[in-house]
Amino acid sequence: MFQECADCPEMIVLPSGSFTMGAPLEESAAAFRLLRKPELGVPDGHPHEGPEHEVTIDIHIAMGRNEVTYAEFLACVEDGGCTHSPDPGILTLTGFVYADDPRSPVIDVSYIDVLEYVAWLNHITDTDAYRLPTEAEWEYGAYGGADTKFDQGDSLTTEQANFGIFHHRDGGFFPDRNNRRMPVPVDMLDAANAWGLRHMAGNVLEKNHVLPSPAPSWPSHLQRLFS
Repeated sequence: MFQECADCPEMIVLPSGSFTMGAPLEESAAAFRLLRKPELGVPDGHPHEGPEHEVTIDIHIAMGRNEVTYAEFLACVEDGGCTHSPDPGILTLTGFVYADDPRSPVIDVSYIDVLEYVAWLNHITDTDAYRLPTEAEWEYGAYGGADTKFDQGDSLTTEQANFGIFHHRDGGFFPDRNNRRMPVPVDMLDAANAWGLRHMAGNVLEKNHVLPSPAPSWPSHLQRLFS
């Protein structure tokens, strides 16, 4: 692990190697049923998660140990490198809660905001090595050398990852009353995989909305490329 400046994210050098990218259709069946009702002739599962295929990572890269934190992103804002000050408020059924702990993962950031953050990191480190990982590189880091469904095994507990539990009954899905319903600080749980990367599963939803085309998804972990 290394950190190139006081406000820079902690980075972990990944070993080179190969892994099986993608997942069989049945692995995403439960999530598929949670989001939509079964349809005749439509198999359960997300076909875009496959097909399974081997990918080789043969360049030297490092990936952020954690999701980019609120404090790390605010350092960019305060230095003038980022123009958007993220709102840590999360609207719930009972009002707003705030993920404003300095070690909370930053939320309310767009793809454009991330490009500014990456440009700022490259500026203060006098390099052009920081960028977002590709989908294959992110998934390689997420597995952490494991060949199981998750980087910590075929199942996870809520002490290993921050995720919502839903119970299936009476033809519907109902959230568990103990779900946290908000992000946790990046070093709160025992969430590291074998390579030391934390929260590669759970915590902050990573999703595209309206982005320039073509555009990669916005993963919350950064990557540094070594020449």
